[in-house]
Amino acid sequence: MEIRFEHTDGRNKDFIVLCHALDDFLNAIAGGEKNRAQYVPYNAVDDIHDVIVAYDADKAIGCAGFKRFDEECAEVKRVFIREEYRGYGISKRLMDCLENAARGKGFSCLVLESGEPLAAAMALYRSIGYETIPNYGPYVDMPESVCMKKKL
Repeated sequence: MEIRFEHTDGRNKDFIVLCHALDDFLNAIAGGEKNRAQYVPYNAVDDIHDVIVAYDADKAIGCAGFKRFDEECAEVKRVFIREEYRGYGISKRLMDCLENAARGKGFSCLVLESGEPLAAAMALYRSIGYETIPNYGPYVDMPESVCMKKKL
């Protein structure tokens, strides 16, 4: 594998394709889009201005983005690695690139929303220093959500 990471934005065509693959993955876990409809409005790519896309040569294999959450924090959005590329440490490298980009934009922390059914994602976030916090914003009344934070 020849992995490289590109800092781009939410209009990147490869990012959009990967987001559709992420939605398909999440729909499969949830038993269909209808079962995760409450989350769909919070995953639009329109306001994600900072994105890292991972490539194996010229093939887009993963992505992660962030958007402004408040004065100090950015919110991690749309983290995904294609199934055949999981288990190689690419997600840790991807998150490291994302965290460095957020630092570069002046953010001192990152927050995110995930859930226990996403076991690999939860294990990743915990392994790189994210800690569970009370659910924030639109996730306050979603008990199946797990919100996390990391100081950069």
